Amino acid sequence: MTILITGAAGFIGSHVAQALLARGDQVVGIDNLNDYYSVALKRARLEQLEGKPGFRFIKADVSDKASIAEVLAQVKAGGEDITGIVHLAAQAGVRYSLENPYAYADANVMGQVVMLEAARSLDRLDHFVYASSSSVYGSNTKLPFSIDDPVDHPVSLYAATKRAGELITHSFSHIHKLPATGLRFFTVYGPWGRPDMAAYLFCDAIMAGRPIRVFNEGRMERDFTYIDDIVAGVVAALDRPATPDERGVPVRLYNLGNHRSENLLHFISVIEDALGRKAEKSLEPMQAGDVPATYADIAATRRDLGFDPATPIEVGIPRFVAWYKAYHGIV
Repeated sequence: MTILITGAAGFIGSHVAQALLARGDQVVGIDNLNDYYSVALKRARLEQLEGKPGFRFIKADVSDKASIAEVLAQVKAGGEDITGIVHLAAQAGVRYSLENPYAYADANVMGQVVMLEAARSLDRLDHFVYASSSSVYGSNTKLPFSIDDPVDHPVSLYAATKRAGELITHSFSHIHKLPATGLRFFTVYGPWGRPDMAAYLFCDAIMAGRPIRVFNEGRMERDFTYIDDIVAGVVAALDRPATPDERGVPVRLYNLGNHRSENLLHFISVIEDALGRKAEKSLEPMQAGDVPATYADIAATRRDLGFDPATPIEVGIPRFVAWYKAYHGIV
């Protein structure tokens, strides 16, 4: 099979590419290598993939329909048939959406439309899998978050664009009978993780002797999910094309989370133990667009995808810290 992965230089995308290559799939990876965070880190991830049998990288922007049309033309010219798309490219980050809302409309809304149009143009496509987010649950207070919960009150533009992606995909699936599965990721962490995420930010600050910013004065809980568990869920979803629902629409949504909500202060203490250093904490109020708690109900994901996350933060955080030290040359 040839699988097209968008956001292939990203955290989750590069890991998914590794997993698909390891089982013998052909992978075409695309990414625009933007500078939202370190391009050097993105290129380092790609270096882990380039040269591996079956991998091919094409620089492209998912919000640019001409760019994606060129990608499809190149793949077709090479005699390949794309049978699956894993669409992970997005403008991430809740807080950055307060500064640059246009980036979210371009990448997360236009990008979704462009990739769905690309998907329906392919003759042999079996499944379109795409990234959504736990942020769509917004101001919901019922825990754990279930895919059956209403998601009509997003508290950030990022969340609104991810929910828009779900709705746009539903309309495409309804009209074109395109099998599509959306995955709501819950706070993913692990080796090669993003520098704007908590684990990386905290490690950077602690190693530099800077205070770490602890929002809502630490009264936060997150369903931290290790990257290997997320990858297993993505691959399981890809291998199980969505079947028609009760309305005849071949579309599905699933939570991918650890099904275990951790207190932020405990998360920090595990990082401290792994680093062998204590953090200086700057206790701050809740930031606009943030939510106090996330917690995934994964009953449907377990039932349909066989998803069974197995990595607690006491195991995952030391693995992340070991990678962080190696990547930064810290002895």
